[in-house]
Amino acid sequence: MRRGRTPAAVPADPGLAELAPDRRLRRLELTVTRRLDGLLHGQYRGLLPGPGSEPAGSREYRPGEDEVRRMDWAVTARTTVPHVREVDADRELTTWLLVDASPSMEFGTADLDKRELSVAAVAAVGFLTAGVGNRLGAHLLVPAGLRRFPARSGRTHLLGLLRALLAEPRTGGYDEETAPLAPPDLADALAAVHRVANRRGLVVVVSDFLDGLPDDPDEPPPWERTLRRLAVRHQVLAVEVTDPRELELPDVGTVTLVDPESGRRREVCTSDRRLRERYAAAAAAQRDQVRHALRRSGATHLPLRTDRDWCADIVRHVQAQRRLAAAPAGPVRGGGA
Repeated sequence: MRRGRTPAAVPADPGLAELAPDRRLRRLELTVTRRLDGLLHGQYRGLLPGPGSEPAGSREYRPGEDEVRRMDWAVTARTTVPHVREVDADRELTTWLLVDASPSMEFGTADLDKRELSVAAVAAVGFLTAGVGNRLGAHLLVPAGLRRFPARSGRTHLLGLLRALLAEPRTGGYDEETAPLAPPDLADALAAVHRVANRRGLVVVVSDFLDGLPDDPDEPPPWERTLRRLAVRHQVLAVEVTDPRELELPDVGTVTLVDPESGRRREVCTSDRRLRERYAAAAAAQRDQVRHALRRSGATHLPLRTDRDWCADIVRHVQAQRRLAAAPAGPVRGGGA
């Protein structure tokens, strides 16, 4: 059973959601190519600096920013200063997408609901990583199981994938008659991606990452171990999708909250200030738990919110990653053969 889900609500999206699928695709493509591609042009790096397999030298290790598994032990031993390896970006990139389309992703109270925002994130990844020789594959996590789309290249394949995401039926919340006895979880979906992603590349996971969060914040979520295994071989980008009502409750009197994953209902008096404060504190702790788990797994974390400009957030994230990668290393000390 999934826990920590948000109350069911009618998605409010006066923009993309009201357009026909083909018009939504055209708008997404124009948004990415005009707003993102124009701002993120430059070296062949895509959404994240690197990755690659060709050595490109070493630089000094930055605690808290670099991963220990990238340590260049030969240079470290020669200079007596910790160094990490750097690699050039591969010219042919295989990107695997894992998109969470569970009932909780249908929730939204801002310009987009979480499902629409996840499609926008997929469009950004697809159009920005498209290129000669690049391939894109996807796994779609739905209540009935896991839908698989093989890795292929070309704009036609990308548009077909986006159409499939837009056309995926919405459940409208929990339905006891149609709910599967054993719905798939995020850990199983990550394991499926790990089995098919044989060649080193980019793995992008789009989810709210609330699946199976334990009550004990010191206990890792069930998907962390599999995500760490993926990050050993691939560069992993974790796109966390949230809605403002998941972080705090408004003062709107008595409301009925429904867990879209389990169907559980509870009446809550949101006029109680202490209740709203406890809710906000619990939500903040839950997001900290997700953030720490993603960092421990070695994934790059990109948070997106339904009430923010997702294009601007992606640009800021990419530029921050590039500044980090391009930061000059300190002078090499020591020496010797």
